[in-house]
Amino acid sequence: MAYDKDQPYNDLPLVPPTYELETKAVLKKAISATAALAELRGIGNQIPNQSMLIRAFVLQEARLSSEIENVVTTNDELYKAFAEVEGKFDSATKEVLRYENALWHGYQGMKDRPLLTTNLFIELVGIINQLDGLGIRTGGGTKLANPTTRETIYTPPEGEKVIRDKLANLEDFIHSPDDLDPLVRMAIMHYQFEAIHPFSDGNGRTGRIINILYLVMKGMIDIPVLYLSRYIIEHKAAYYQGLRDVTEKGAWESWILYMLDAVEQTARATSKKILDIRALLQEYVTVVQEKLPKIYTKDLVEVLFSQPYCRIRFLEQANIAKRQAASTYLQQLEGIGLLRSVKVGREVYYVNDRLYSILTQ
Repeated sequence: MAYDKDQPYNDLPLVPPTYELETKAVLKKAISATAALAELRGIGNQIPNQSMLIRAFVLQEARLSSEIENVVTTNDELYKAFAEVEGKFDSATKEVLRYENALWHGYQGMKDRPLLTTNLFIELVGIINQLDGLGIRTGGGTKLANPTTRETIYTPPEGEKVIRDKLANLEDFIHSPDDLDPLVRMAIMHYQFEAIHPFSDGNGRTGRIINILYLVMKGMIDIPVLYLSRYIIEHKAAYYQGLRDVTEKGAWESWILYMLDAVEQTARATSKKILDIRALLQEYVTVVQEKLPKIYTKDLVEVLFSQPYCRIRFLEQANIAKRQAASTYLQQLEGIGLLRSVKVGREVYYVNDRLYSILTQ
């Protein structure tokens, strides 16, 4: 039966597609994207204070991925909330933090369960939407529409069994032992998940988390610092047109090239960002050693780079100093121009403005 955008696409073809996928152009682009990822992997493993700074990166992906779905918050509100500064945060900020929790949950889980499964997808979307037990769509009536004209653009498959069968096929494809280039597989995987559209809400964000977890699963990155959402925002029309062209025309080559370029450009930009952070960290080390030698420790400086907003409690938790001494240290660091204090309610926190600028530029 011919494709009809107004009817549930229960005939969505299974993967892998029956098209030539690894064309000359695709293979050439895959080589350069893989090289950019390899460079990022090496640089990423040198991030100082990895466990905390990674989450500062994750927050940027959470904010941008949510922005694609018109859930908008500011960097300032987001990092304040992450630092648990006193204050009431709006629903958008809370929703972005749930995305961050879902991504982190998936990444931590990959250490014990390095598989991408339907059950994991359900866990992720449940965290994003704060709805335990949110499962596969069972009812009808889901349509994707142009936000301006309200014209139907696409009607995803309908019926729980149909959707689960297509997800089972997707799982088999993700874990297939064949020699298809892993980045080409990721591009196909991403299209197929979005086309299945298994949930009533949160499909786009879940799909973008799956991309990151897939790269971790394949060993192409070790830590979750490659986030494609900024590229998608900057090339949003091409992203949605690419998805439509695969559905309507079988235009796989142009879609795969789009995703490979997203990986390459994002990997190179992220590598630069990490190198900038490392250079700034070393500058702070030198300044503190010269101007405040009595309080200098490597751990103290690294805490200032765990995220842009530092609190007295962070120094206490890192066993650097007790509360009064920690307060004095932060005041002295502000005195030499490395931090800026801001008071919110009863709490004072100290902003590393230059780190903030690198993370959010």
